[in-house]
Amino acid sequence: MDRRKFLTFVGGAGALATMNANQKADALEFAMGQELEQAYPNRVEKSALCRAYGADDDWQTPGPLKIGQHHHMGHDARLPKISDKPTLLEFFDKRIGHSSHLLQSARLAKINDLPEKMVLACLLHDISVISYISGDHGYYGAQLVAPYVEEEVSWAIKYHQSLRFIPDENVGYPYPEVYIRYFGEDYKPESYIYKDGQYARNHKWYMSARQICINDVYSFDPNIKVNLEDFHDIIGRNWRDPKEGLGYDGSPCAHMWRSMIFPNNTL
Repeated sequence: MDRRKFLTFVGGAGALATMNANQKADALEFAMGQELEQAYPNRVEKSALCRAYGADDDWQTPGPLKIGQHHHMGHDARLPKISDKPTLLEFFDKRIGHSSHLLQSARLAKINDLPEKMVLACLLHDISVISYISGDHGYYGAQLVAPYVEEEVSWAIKYHQSLRFIPDENVGYPYPEVYIRYFGEDYKPESYIYKDGQYARNHKWYMSARQICINDVYSFDPNIKVNLEDFHDIIGRNWRDPKEGLGYDGSPCAHMWRSMIFPNNTL
């Protein structure tokens, strides 16, 4: 992505200067993903939580109600309706979208002959930044998937956020050049990133989180087309859809999935 495009995306150099290091990195990854999506004009449109509101100029903007108006609750008519017992595949179709970056990451993991659970981890590693919330997306993403995958998968998704800032030349992960190019040589993340990154470096699942980083940074190629159907079998074997449907199973993260189902509820 051209630096000028990135500055326009975040609202200019002044806006970029107000961001901390982690916010800058998240913004860059999201901007690159958005640019990549332009190469897929026929993909299913998605509306991420906190970005759907305001899509239409006259859509129930905050403020006093006029006579006969009501605050919005329930299904947002601008979005595809979610069924009573939604599955992960339905969320990909109707909320997450068939993200080119996620699909390319999973494809690369498959080419690199990683275990199926790690292919799934790469497919889901940015699920939060794309469909829920971008800040601390590794932590939120891990919470979203934890009840439905092996613990190693959610752990890897959580700690890839920190490890992306910590190079390890021995396993083929140098510090991303794009971070230097966009943020400068003095770019430093917050202390909790280093703390969690060092913890992950000494963990038995270190390479699982690191593999997400390795298969993440090279997955923004507009010339590569990947279909979600290529991973249906892997999802089926490594993801546990609750019988009640995502958002309705009483799990610790059910409310997060419901927030994606009804992203614009007033209460």
